[in-house]
Amino acid sequence: MDRNILIAPSILSADFTRLHEQIQLMEKAGARMLHLDVMDGHFVPNITFGPMVVESINRMTDLFLDVHLMIEEPARYAEAFIKAGADRLLVHIEVLEDPRPLLARIRGLNSQAGLVLNPETPFEKVEPFLGDIDCLLVMSVHPGFGGQKFMPEVLPKLTNARTLRELNGGYWVIEIDGGIDDKTAALAVEHGADVLVAGNAIFGADDPIDAFGRLRLSAELAGEQAGSSRGYIRTDEGFL
Repeated sequence: MDRNILIAPSILSADFTRLHEQIQLMEKAGARMLHLDVMDGHFVPNITFGPMVVESINRMTDLFLDVHLMIEEPARYAEAFIKAGADRLLVHIEVLEDPRPLLARIRGLNSQAGLVLNPETPFEKVEPFLGDIDCLLVMSVHPGFGGQKFMPEVLPKLTNARTLRELNGGYWVIEIDGGIDDKTAALAVEHGADVLVAGNAIFGADDPIDAFGRLRLSAELAGEQAGSSRGYIRTDEGFL
């Protein structure tokens, strides 16, 4: 398999007063997905938005919507976010004793299902469920706020996920979120990431299109050097 790495701009760092314009910039830059962070003020000490905003974004763009639920009761709201347009729903292992029923339900509602683990959560917590997911999201900052510093101690989790995927013939996508910039993007890809979530590095730049391009170039160069297999994101139109 090739190593075409995807950059997922996180709208948490976008200017919501001109959100449609900023999404259009990402489309022009060549983005194929957007990352949407949903926070409830309980699981994380911040509040962002709910299904209505996801629905509005879905009307603005045809990009793949990667919706990250940083909430205490994902099962309660999963269907609402999928109906709003989530192409993939990511839920935290920390709030689920057994995530399999919810993962199956998400897939049954025609959305992809993913698990997220926080920096302090050991990889072993998600390992039994890798065969039940489409995506594993590794947090490289503590969830809840943008602009935090990358935590390199999470990199072995990426390597573990990639190794198990290659050994077991899995197809889950390996994603990372937090503190991604030109330098940390390369590190993440070298350790096994397929998808890089980036917010401040893109939307905080004077030229978001140029910032996206530089980030993608750094990631793709690292992917060429890494040379190992990657996961593929399945869509109705094929693969991303």
